[in-house]
Amino acid sequence: MTLFTSFLAGLVFGLGLIVSGMANPAKVLGFLDLGGRWDPSLAFVMGGAIAVGAVAFAVARRRTRSLLGAAMRLPAARAIDRRLVLGSVLFGIGWGVAGFCPGPGLVAAGMGEVKALVFVAAMLAGMMGYELIQALPGDARARTP
Repeated sequence: MTLFTSFLAGLVFGLGLIVSGMANPAKVLGFLDLGGRWDPSLAFVMGGAIAVGAVAFAVARRRTRSLLGAAMRLPAARAIDRRLVLGSVLFGIGWGVAGFCPGPGLVAAGMGEVKALVFVAAMLAGMMGYELIQALPGDARARTP
């Protein structure tokens, strides 16, 4: 049942990204172009996603088990540290350059868009690089997320 609901959630998410235009890098870059022909439509998409997410997290905080019976595991980290800020900056730069973030990049790659395939390959390379750096010996406390 978990596999089916995971598939269904991913399908709904992917369709939402396509319908909203988030899988279209030109639309995303138009949203990010504050000094040119700014397209504010994605602000409404993000606002809607934030509202839905806020309600979902409020409900989840009150539960100990998911609707499918799995243990509820919510993020515990609350600190804004150097790693968070650096990761956010890198994410923003990548989003602004490519017009993709991970979810829409995967959706567009699934639709066969060459730019998205390059983005996903670069994203996977970055993830592998991070894992390799984390595996280096050193102070474990500095690496703990």
